[in-house]
Amino acid sequence: MTSVARGPSDRLAVRCRAVVDASWFNLASFAVVIVNALALGLETYGGVVTALGTVLRAVEYACLVLFVVELLVRFAAHAPAPAGFFRDRWNVFDLLIIAAPLLPGVRENVTLLRLLRLARIVRAFRLFPSLRVILVGIRRSLPGLASFLLVTALLLYGYAMLGWMLFGASYPEQYGTVGQAMLTLFLLLSLDGITDTLQEGREVTAWAIGYYVSYMVAACYLLTNLLVGLVLTALQEAHEAEQVAALRAGHPPADDADDEPSVREQLARVRAIISDLERRLPEENERVPL
Repeated sequence: MTSVARGPSDRLAVRCRAVVDASWFNLASFAVVIVNALALGLETYGGVVTALGTVLRAVEYACLVLFVVELLVRFAAHAPAPAGFFRDRWNVFDLLIIAAPLLPGVRENVTLLRLLRLARIVRAFRLFPSLRVILVGIRRSLPGLASFLLVTALLLYGYAMLGWMLFGASYPEQYGTVGQAMLTLFLLLSLDGITDTLQEGREVTAWAIGYYVSYMVAACYLLTNLLVGLVLTALQEAHEAEQVAALRAGHPPADDADDEPSVREQLARVRAIISDLERRLPEENERVPL
């Protein structure tokens, strides 16, 4: 049997947890984030600030009040055990970006205040699982990304040294030093202007074809596919971690919930089977010899 909430804090936590788990709550929070972001963007237009400065400040204060209310509801959902509120890193992040503007030294710094207001946009990632998967995937890809950057730097350095030996005297602005050569090759990763660069290289030496073709294959194709593979692997791991977290929290993953029939559908199927058996039962009794 399930335990009944007796204390006022338990009843408050149950009601607030039902609000937090409701889909409309996340949608409303996301709408407030979007309104806050639009108000922040409109402040970059001098004419808009002159005409609607008071309105923008009112919208900013209203969004801040709604953020505080949302945070209080989330905190009240952990009323019986407040420590659970701080175990969620998103709750700690929300608390910091909302409380930081009230600290001395921060509220006087206009640039820092704008950065904190801009950081509120990141709150959109906590509201939807798909966005959280992307953010967690990016974080999981950072160790592999460091190795990828190291391989890329070594490849660029090697080709930069070859480019300095081949084209350093003819094109000192692009290949005069190894640093300039690495910058030139880095800009060529987008393949923008590669045709003109290849033609200019052919005027200097016949080795330009092999140099640039091998560079395009190694840097522009192999490294790009390697980066895509790292990111996709990290996103897959993040998606699996999100499913495990949902199962631990008692919420089945969305994919499994869609594939599995609901309880009402299963009961309807059972009733149909029973009705079919009851209909066949008189027919079977008539066939049995007395």
